[in-house]
Amino acid sequence: QGQLAESGGGSVQAGGSLRLSCTATFDHFRTYTSPCMAWFRQDSDKREGVAVINTRSGSADYADSVKGRFTISRDTARTTVFLQMDGLKPEDTSKYYCAAMLSCDWSPRLRAEYEYLYWGQGTQVTVSA
Repeated sequence: QGQLAESGGGSVQAGGSLRLSCTATFDHFRTYTSPCMAWFRQDSDKREGVAVINTRSGSADYADSVKGRFTISRDTARTTVFLQMDGLKPEDTSKYYCAAMLSCDWSPRLRAEYEYLYWGQGTQVTVSA
């Protein structure tokens, strides 16, 4: 059973920064040929893709709304990804979820939430004006 453990949410004023972390605790996750991990945030009744990274290649993709402000990266063990969020805006307020798929493109693009098999519990990010 795959598991994703998130941390790093919180409250911050507009213009501030937060860093989210997500660790995949799957057995052998890092041995998969081309896995991806992504961050989504809740948007009314659906989840919006924010950023995705191929943990092998390091290639990433971002939603237009966060380009230039958010950065996704992974650690050297390729089991933890980070979402560095700078220049936060009140509209970034949401519950953020980590997701993973075990096989994705070497240069990934954000995909719909149903394509991701594994999900974390979510962490709240609140940005005040």
